[in-house]
Amino acid sequence: MIWLIGNKGMLGSDVEKLLKVRSLTYWASDREVDIIDYKALEKFGKDKKIKWIINCSGYTKVDKAEEEIDEVLRINQDGVRNIALFSANRQIRLIHISTDYVFDGRQKAGAVAYEEDDKTSPINIYGKSKLAGEEEIKNILEEYFIIRTAWLYGVQGNNFVYTMLRLFKEKDLVKVVDDQWGSPTYSVDLAGAILKIIEDNFINYGIYHFTNEGVTNWYEFARTIYKKAKRLGLIEGNKKIEIQPIKTGDYPTAARRPRYSVLSKDKIKKEFNLKLRNWDEALEDFLVSLKEEK
Repeated sequence: MIWLIGNKGMLGSDVEKLLKVRSLTYWASDREVDIIDYKALEKFGKDKKIKWIINCSGYTKVDKAEEEIDEVLRINQDGVRNIALFSANRQIRLIHISTDYVFDGRQKAGAVAYEEDDKTSPINIYGKSKLAGEEEIKNILEEYFIIRTAWLYGVQGNNFVYTMLRLFKEKDLVKVVDDQWGSPTYSVDLAGAILKIIEDNFINYGIYHFTNEGVTNWYEFARTIYKKAKRLGLIEGNKKIEIQPIKTGDYPTAARRPRYSVLSKDKIKKEFNLKLRNWDEALEDFLVSLKEEK
């Protein structure tokens, strides 16, 4: 039996879709079960024979986190501690989702991708809170899966792809930073990797990285979204959009972003026999799905 925590979010909703498609027995919860309240976890889990927990919950508003420090720590650290304690007390195997933001991103573009055991050094509150959650799990559990991902997008929730599609409709000029590098990740692909761990009953516990293959920057990502969306008819008419590259310093945000967020997937590909598709192929599938919904 599986307990999916955070089933209403971007990743959680895709995990739940796959659980249904594959006819796996599961329970799902979102804000109605408050992870900050350990007794709420106990009450929900009572009399349920849970073997796996997939934790897709979390505070994800990166800029807002700089103001709401107590709130982000309650959810991303204290809440994760409660889930880890519940897992330990019930001998449940935990899959927890983390982020590239645990790294400072100070490696130069084209440098070696971050591996799982590289030094962590988050540069914003969100990253610090996610790293604190990882540490809680490691301190409490011996058997766990922590999966760090980056540049996530999907059908549910706000993401960069949706933002670009909206701006392409509203503006003639869109400015996008070109000095932050990473690998976009389609939430459907990450959901598939999560369920593979469960279905194949893997016991190779530890920290893993997962994104789609390939490396790009936000500017090139935006250009690719535009080209594909235009071809698919998601951008109507003959309107031409100028996409202009800018530097991070020209687009100040409340939270600092890592300049280089490329994660090495060698470990997860080897240990779980995974084949990862390139980010632009995954983006194509996502945009096609949006086209089909219109």
